[in-house]
Amino acid sequence: MSGLLRFLGLVNAAVWLGAGVFFTVAVGPAVFSEEMRSLLGDRNFPYFSGAIAGLLVSRLFRLQIVCASLAVAHLLAEWAWLRRPFRRVETYCVAVLTALVLMGAFWWQPEIHRLHRIKHAVNLPAAVREEAAHRLRWWHGAAQAANLLVIAGLLLYLNRVARPADAPRFLPSFKLRS
Repeated sequence: MSGLLRFLGLVNAAVWLGAGVFFTVAVGPAVFSEEMRSLLGDRNFPYFSGAIAGLLVSRLFRLQIVCASLAVAHLLAEWAWLRRPFRRVETYCVAVLTALVLMGAFWWQPEIHRLHRIKHAVNLPAAVREEAAHRLRWWHGAAQAANLLVIAGLLLYLNRVARPADAPRFLPSFKLRS
């Protein structure tokens, strides 16, 4: 059972990391590329490229919430089934990653979406739209920094999940079970 549990944790961490890296390296830049500009046209590009990015980011956050939930479940399953104590680095890593994903999904992304709509609203004064554009740049930069932090944390978490658990110091583990 411990091999299966470790394998499932490893697959979850790999999927989570792969989705984050793929989105950051391939999907995000593609939405704001020159090819997308020529596809949408110069007039439609600024609004629709941001709207498309918002839709794709919301899907990414759904996947990340599922992966974070599975990572928490994996930690709890190791603790409950295998009677393994929580490893400090893994536990803190999963807690911080889960918090960042939840903050991104329920706080940063809705605010970025709201500011994007205000920035491109034609019925609002230019000063309001310019202020929204300024705040949008700040929120987007903070979200990108958090995304890079999540990817770095996922690299650490994947490394920790891939390692076998520490063996007991003096007795083989099968002699400790009753």
